[in-house]
Amino acid sequence: MKRRAFITLVGGVAAWPLAARAQQPALPVIGYLSGMHIDDHDLRPFLHGLQESGYIEGNNVAIEYRSAEGKYDRLPALAAELVRRQVAAIVATGGTASASPAKAATATIPIIFANGSDPVKLGLVASLNRPGGNVTGVSFQSNALGAKRLELLRELVPSAAAIGFLVNPNNPNTGSETADVQAAARALGQQLHVENASSDRDIDAAFASFVRQQVNALSVAADGFFLSQTNQIVALAARHAMPTIYPRREMVAMGGLISYGTRTADAMRQAGIYTSRILKGEKPADLPVVQSARFEFAINLHTAKLLGIDVPPTLLAIADEAIE
Repeated sequence: MKRRAFITLVGGVAAWPLAARAQQPALPVIGYLSGMHIDDHDLRPFLHGLQESGYIEGNNVAIEYRSAEGKYDRLPALAAELVRRQVAAIVATGGTASASPAKAATATIPIIFANGSDPVKLGLVASLNRPGGNVTGVSFQSNALGAKRLELLRELVPSAAAIGFLVNPNNPNTGSETADVQAAARALGQQLHVENASSDRDIDAAFASFVRQQVNALSVAADGFFLSQTNQIVALAARHAMPTIYPRREMVAMGGLISYGTRTADAMRQAGIYTSRILKGEKPADLPVVQSARFEFAINLHTAKLLGIDVPPTLLAIADEAIE
């Protein structure tokens, strides 16, 4: 074989792997848009849902993460970034506030939400069974449980006549949730003092106001920003010896007294499954909104002891978890 022919043959063989790599399709990219800090509590079950359907991050799917860190006014710009990135789908989670900016940013990219709102009232979908458009997802009832939390707080601290309610005015559900809690307070014969907070300074000011108003116990509204500020809220509640009920079990694990809310891990896993189905070609308009209704009630017995509270046996009997 002539030398020139041999060199040409070797060069062609060396080029084969490069050509094969060039022909491989690019990984589909998911945009993960969160209103709060992204952590394992919600992300891990979402990734499990993807994996159940055959998608593994870094293997056959990529994920672009965008977090507003509790600053909801950043969400429109973050959603626009994902649209410019031309992601295959956007997962909107970490609080109710992330889904609407995602929908406003695109009418074509599929959007899968997972939050505690009524998606019809928010204008995300036309109906639960027939979402229409490019949006579907999982709706859990975290924002509709304010009245139930007030009842549990009353049972734990029956002498509390004045109850504080901490809300984020930037949350789309604040108005309806506050109205529900106010009605429940009237039915229980309790005074309700509502304070707004959308920054760490606001939280400090809200607690100072609760102390001035001689609030005996506190309920924290379901909100992604409050979850990201758990350490601050728990520390203030301990400093002022204020029994507090939270919307998420994770907040009790970090030292909060009690919590009652939706089991969000189930909702996030379902969001992962829906995202996989959409990546495989199904349309959001054809996927009914999943309603997740598994609740969990947790009590931190160590915190109760520090506050001098004897947890009634009736509450211990129905608690899903009692943290020692």
